[in-house]
Amino acid sequence: MLRLLAAILFAGALRSQTSAPETKDPLGRSSARFENEQTGEYHPLLAGLEDAGRIINGVHRIPAQPRERGLYMPLTLIPSYPDLPMEKVFPRVPKTDIPAVTARQIGKGRVVFFPWDIDRTFWEVLSVDHGKLLRNAVVWATNEEPVVRVQGAGLIEVTVWTQKQSLTVHLVNLSNPMMMKGPVRETVPIGPQRVRLRLPSGKMLAGVKLLVGGTYLIFQKLRAP
Repeated sequence: MLRLLAAILFAGALRSQTSAPETKDPLGRSSARFENEQTGEYHPLLAGLEDAGRIINGVHRIPAQPRERGLYMPLTLIPSYPDLPMEKVFPRVPKTDIPAVTARQIGKGRVVFFPWDIDRTFWEVLSVDHGKLLRNAVVWATNEEPVVRVQGAGLIEVTVWTQKQSLTVHLVNLSNPMMMKGPVRETVPIGPQRVRLRLPSGKMLAGVKLLVGGTYLIFQKLRAP
């Protein structure tokens, strides 16, 4: 979803700084700096990261600038600096106006654009900061209460699908020593999980049943905020 939105935004609302937009600049040892708004508040994209200041960058970026002047950018690029010797490992430029992410609301739609390979970097490095940033981007861009929330320990794959008279939530425990890196050597038990559902408009909840266990669960109805 973010890739598609990024492609639309880059083609229409961003101008390349080079004659070949497909050219990728290596980022080297660079970082992304958190920027707050004039009110002192941080953008929702940075939720849970406010005390970090800056995070590690990716590997490649597409040089781009917003067409709109004065646009608030939650993340800006800190240019690359030497990685050795240790006494020279520090940013030479503490602040720039080069965007590391652009978030905009156009009408009723929202668009988040990352001009660098945050998705690939997260897959390879598994940085918690990158994971939070990607999650926050999805939450802000969709701008609606999720259909399901799962709270508990471990890493779980969550899939939801709706039938005519039912709604199914499929949970798969992915917690294992080789998590996200290929073969599963051992499945680690994760304990109880709390599942919260948002029912489709006009639907009433009649019961909750475990499809594998075959038992019915006690549930609690909550009022919409």
